[in-house]
Amino acid sequence: MTAQTPLHREITPLIWLTALGGRIFATLLARVRLEGAIDAIPRDGPVIIAANHASNLDPVVIGSWLLPTLGRRMQWLGKKELFTWPILGWLARNGGVHPVDRSTADVEAFRLASRILDEGHVLFVFPEGTRSPDGTLQEARDGVAVLALRTGAAIVPVAIAGSHTIWPRGRRFPRPGGRVTVRVGPPFRLGDLLPLGVDRRAAKGVATTILMRRIAALLPPDQQGVYGSTEVTAIRPPGAPDR
Repeated sequence: MTAQTPLHREITPLIWLTALGGRIFATLLARVRLEGAIDAIPRDGPVIIAANHASNLDPVVIGSWLLPTLGRRMQWLGKKELFTWPILGWLARNGGVHPVDRSTADVEAFRLASRILDEGHVLFVFPEGTRSPDGTLQEARDGVAVLALRTGAAIVPVAIAGSHTIWPRGRRFPRPGGRVTVRVGPPFRLGDLLPLGVDRRAAKGVATTILMRRIAALLPPDQQGVYGSTEVTAIRPPGAPDR
C-alpha cells in the first residue's frame, strides 16, 4: 500500500456478498456461535481487533460473523502470496486486505498498520503471527502491542475456540463437524493497564502479555497454552527486560 492507495471506509456489496458466502461455507463445516461484548466494540475511531489463530477457518469466521455485526469495514494485512491466487486474490484485493512481503514484513507491516489506525479504521490482526500447530496459544510477537501503545487505539480481544478441530494446521482440507465459538471481550487500551514505573524497553513485552492474557481468558483452558494462568508469568513477568 502506498501513499496513493485509498483506504475505503464503506462496506461494499462485494464485501457483504463475500461475508455471506463465507458464512454459508463455515456453516457447512461447523456450528458457529458469536457471543460476548459485541455491542461494546467502538463504532468509530481506531480499533485493533486481536484474535488467536489456530486454523484457516479463523479469517472466514471473523469476516462472516463479526463484520456484519460490527457494521464497519475491517482492514487486514495478508501475505502477498495470497494475491496470486485467481479468485481469493481478487477478493482480497477488493475486500480490505493489504499485501505484505513476509521477508520484509516487520517494518513494512508496521507502517501499513500505523496508517490504517492513524486514519481511524478497524485493523484485524493475529498477534501470534501464524497458526498454532495444536490449537493452543503460542507466544506472541510484540508488534501489535507496540502498535497499540503508539497509536492509542482501543483493542478488542477475540477468542476463536474449536476451529482447530475442523481445519488444523497441516491439513489441506477441512473435516466437517463440531462447534466453533467466537467470543468477544470488552475493549481496553494498553496504555491504561501498564504497571506504574515500567521502563520503556520492558513496556512492549509487558503489554504483549496483558493483551494475550485477555485473549486467553476468553478461551477454554485447553486452548490457553502459554498464556494460561499458571504459565504466563514464566514468559514475560512484569518489569522483565526486553528480549
